[in-house]
Amino acid sequence: MEKDRKLSEQVHEQPMTYDEYAAMPDDEFAKYELVDGKMELLASAGTRHQALVSILIVLLTADCQEEYVILPDIDVIFENRNSRRPDLVMVHRDRLHILTKRGVEGLPDLVVEILSPSSVRRDKVSKVETYARFGVPEYWIVDMGNEALEQYILAGDQGKYTLHNIYESDEAVQSDKLTCVSFTMKELLARLPELPNE
Repeated sequence: MEKDRKLSEQVHEQPMTYDEYAAMPDDEFAKYELVDGKMELLASAGTRHQALVSILIVLLTADCQEEYVILPDIDVIFENRNSRRPDLVMVHRDRLHILTKRGVEGLPDLVVEILSPSSVRRDKVSKVETYARFGVPEYWIVDMGNEALEQYILAGDQGKYTLHNIYESDEAVQSDKLTCVSFTMKELLARLPELPNE
């Protein structure tokens, strides 16, 4: 009996694989990411956050849909023990083979996170490390509180991001890698509805 208990504890402590994670029953009230084999609970996204994701999808689709597929809230599976669930990703249509039934199995061309008070450390520290380590070429953090978009570009063979630019107000967001992109933070935020209870 004692032997069985110890074996059970050891199995439980083993890092989880993506297949094991994906086989778990769906939890309609919670979302998770798999980080180095450990499940991490994501904070619930508020209405304002979700509205901003929807508007960003509309703007990016208007400019980029001929070249890219734009997907919200989808698992990006980097390897068997690491997956993230960004707010939005863009994948070039030449690379649609990385889109599977499970999610994005490979590197998106762009990953976007909408910053919220409960996600600052995760988005600016933990996710920066993950996305850089696995080679996502470009990462945006949309900071609603400061009405700014931070653009991070992977620096050559260093495996680290550099803060390439911070876009505010009517500065056009531009990307050398995603040349179709053309919107401003002013335009993005102007489309956000007034949400009195947020």
